[in-house]
Amino acid sequence: MKMNKKVIGHFTAVFASVLILVSCSQDFTDRPSEDSISLDSYYATNEQVASATNVLYSRTWFNFETKFFFAVAEVGSGNMYTNSSDVNALRDFSMNGSYPILQDGWASLWANIAQANALINFLEERVGPNVDPDVVQNTIGEAYFLRATAYFYLVRLWGAVPIIENNLDYANSPQIPTNRVEDVYTLIEMDYLKAIDRLYEKNRGSNYADNGHVSKGSAKAMLAKVYLYEQKYTEAKQIAQEVISSGEFKLFGGQELPGKSFADLFTYPNNNNEESIFALQWLWDGNYGSGNVCNTQFGISTADLTTSNCSYGGVFAPSQDILNLYETNDLRRHETIMFPGEEYMNIKVLIDGGQTEQMGFTVPDATAIGGQGAGAAIKKYVIGIENGNETGPTQISGNGAMSNNTYIMRYAELLLIHAEAVLAGGGSTSDAAALNSFNAVRNRAGLSSVSSITSDDIFLERRKELAFEGDYWFDLGRRPRAEAIAIMSAQNRGDMNYAQYFTPSDADFLLDYPANEVAKNPKLLEPPVPYDFN
Repeated sequence: MKMNKKVIGHFTAVFASVLILVSCSQDFTDRPSEDSISLDSYYATNEQVASATNVLYSRTWFNFETKFFFAVAEVGSGNMYTNSSDVNALRDFSMNGSYPILQDGWASLWANIAQANALINFLEERVGPNVDPDVVQNTIGEAYFLRATAYFYLVRLWGAVPIIENNLDYANSPQIPTNRVEDVYTLIEMDYLKAIDRLYEKNRGSNYADNGHVSKGSAKAMLAKVYLYEQKYTEAKQIAQEVISSGEFKLFGGQELPGKSFADLFTYPNNNNEESIFALQWLWDGNYGSGNVCNTQFGISTADLTTSNCSYGGVFAPSQDILNLYETNDLRRHETIMFPGEEYMNIKVLIDGGQTEQMGFTVPDATAIGGQGAGAAIKKYVIGIENGNETGPTQISGNGAMSNNTYIMRYAELLLIHAEAVLAGGGSTSDAAALNSFNAVRNRAGLSSVSSITSDDIFLERRKELAFEGDYWFDLGRRPRAEAIAIMSAQNRGDMNYAQYFTPSDADFLLDYPANEVAKNPKLLEPPVPYDFN
């Protein structure tokens, strides 16, 4: 499956996109203007500067999030099943560099980096005299945060990648080699630390509209996750504890917010709630690329029922392996997977072949669920047509997109990171702080507290809590390789009628770079080189 893994960037498009950021004198790309950041004679007010990063929370991530993210992180990990030809290659580990969807994820992440670079390098010199310096620094802090996050995905998905801090440095010589994985992680750490220095502190309350942009606490939480991946347990524990002690974030349905629940996390009215650390911000405006299409990709579509407004649905379904993951009394079970016979009275659906709207529905029997023949459907992120009876976006055509956020990180994960950092690679722990964090997540799910935890306990709890949110692939990548291969080899990766089993190789845990990109730059087939941070 693997070719020689020396990367080539999506550099032609990246350079074009960054050039539009620093000059409007030429039409460098044909992308819609809302997909770009313009720095020419624009930022005269605090409001204009504060809105400069808006696009970096949505449109630049669209091709990453729409299919690529789930095709890799969920289908690849064995959480999801699909037999759709454009997204199913990692189900049997046959994905290679010619697979078209690789280009989507790769280009999307580099677009985020290019546009973040433009703000980091040029914003300060392009603002008017009446702009508050703190506003400028906060905006640059967001750019550092978003660049770090894009690189965090790149290094975990592809390994060695080029470090580009200013795209214009390579405008005349875009063929550059990759840099070492350890150097990429150094950049990520540096960027999150710079974000922490610049971002505002927040006290997240019930005014969710104020929480869409990241905060100092968001950057600390993401840095804790990076430290955990690097097995820097002391640093991860310290900074995770700082976030916990700050009180900025809270569990929906936990002791501090008992009137909420796990189910409430994935509804439109609760976008940017107290548990949200960083989420992609979707606002469906009728145009492709503006909305969250999970409502359609995950939803049920049969001859007489659809949970979106589309005539199709269920591109992704639960794997057979995950159907027995949850205890029956685990409150997350009902809100993660739609099992036959279960009721969802707050979701509006189309019935009678899409001719009639109906509030509430009962999941049909296993043979009638449709989609992928999995016998069940995904519930998480599926909110129904027009968001049911909740205040929210209304759309009646297109791809069934909605405006509910996509989580990149929630407070529940930060608590599990804290528990794992306390464990620090050990066999088990009864540390009170670790147990408080771990049990808070379990208790919110309706499960009893435990008196000690192991790394296997945390690994399992992460899968239950974060299923279909794009983390299990990376969690498997952090396990001892032989163990991860054994887990994945034992997964039933078929549908409800035909069991199928596939065994990954060691090389399958990193993706091939898009073949068309490799063809553009043979120089990048050279070994990764150290990066000069001076």
